[in-house]
Amino acid sequence: MRAAAAGVAVGGALMVLVQLPAFIRNVGFGPSRVKAAHRRERDRDRPTLMAFGLIAPVIFFAVFRQSQVLVERFLAASLPPGAISHLNYAQKVAQMPMVLSLMICTVTFPVVAQAMAGGEREKARRRVEQDLALASLAVLLGTALVIGYAPQIIQILFERGAFTHHDTQATASVMRVYGLGLLGHCLVGALSRPFFSTDRPTWFPALAMGAGLLVNIVAGAFAVGWWGTYGIAAANAAGITTAAALLLTGLGSRIVPIQVRRVAVSIGRLAVAAFAACATGWIAGPMIPDPLLSAALGCLLVPAMFGATGMAMRALEITALPEQISQLTSQLTQRFRHAR
Repeated sequence: MRAAAAGVAVGGALMVLVQLPAFIRNVGFGPSRVKAAHRRERDRDRPTLMAFGLIAPVIFFAVFRQSQVLVERFLAASLPPGAISHLNYAQKVAQMPMVLSLMICTVTFPVVAQAMAGGEREKARRRVEQDLALASLAVLLGTALVIGYAPQIIQILFERGAFTHHDTQATASVMRVYGLGLLGHCLVGALSRPFFSTDRPTWFPALAMGAGLLVNIVAGAFAVGWWGTYGIAAANAAGITTAAALLLTGLGSRIVPIQVRRVAVSIGRLAVAAFAACATGWIAGPMIPDPLLSAALGCLLVPAMFGATGMAMRALEITALPEQISQLTSQLTQRFRHAR
């Protein structure tokens, strides 16, 4: 166990060292101070309470969001042995689709920030709406796979040694409940970025996340006595979904004039397609005894069902996906030829 913890620590340090040369080359550590300068001039570039005030909303937003894990572990401490482990395994695996979907928003974040700084609200609106659509598509497709093939995925990853088949079933069941909140986690990560791209700090994301945390605490405290780990996972989904709904409605009225109703309808269509794909995987998964083969076929079956349902519903994000992939391939090909 110490080796795993040491690996995380060393990996984090290496992440900083890899980026440090570019940081020094492009940013540095601030302007050099002249020793003979007046004390007021020397102290001008040092951190102040005003500087802390600019990042305080981001800090509180991050603290409230990460506090969800602390709340869950606190509530699970009263449950039988193994409950915290089941929650931890289920949460880490279930969040993989969310992490992958947020890569889209992470890459385009500078575009949104630049448009906001330049006053190009229309450009920022289009970019934010496209990011929400693509991130929702990615996370809902991953959610369908994670929920539909939860037992097979957990069995492949963990069922060995002291991790028994009973642990697999318990973890998979909790992961399916966690999956209900993956869209909320994705939207919170995507929607918070435009708020923090403005020229002045805003406390709305922190307040929205605080409201979600409160829902998580109250619902978890009530549900843990009735449903145990399932109640804790359901409270997590309810809390993060509340925060996502508040951020979505607040973004359109405060920061970027996105069309909230159109975005909600678009996400709703994708959710219906994800439900159909999830149900298909849930039924088809146990039909193949070998978990590896079953999960591999699920990686083909779930996207096919997701796409077919989306096409039948005329979900624009799915119908326009082939054209977007074609354009991206063409751009990459042109860049490759230019590089040659």
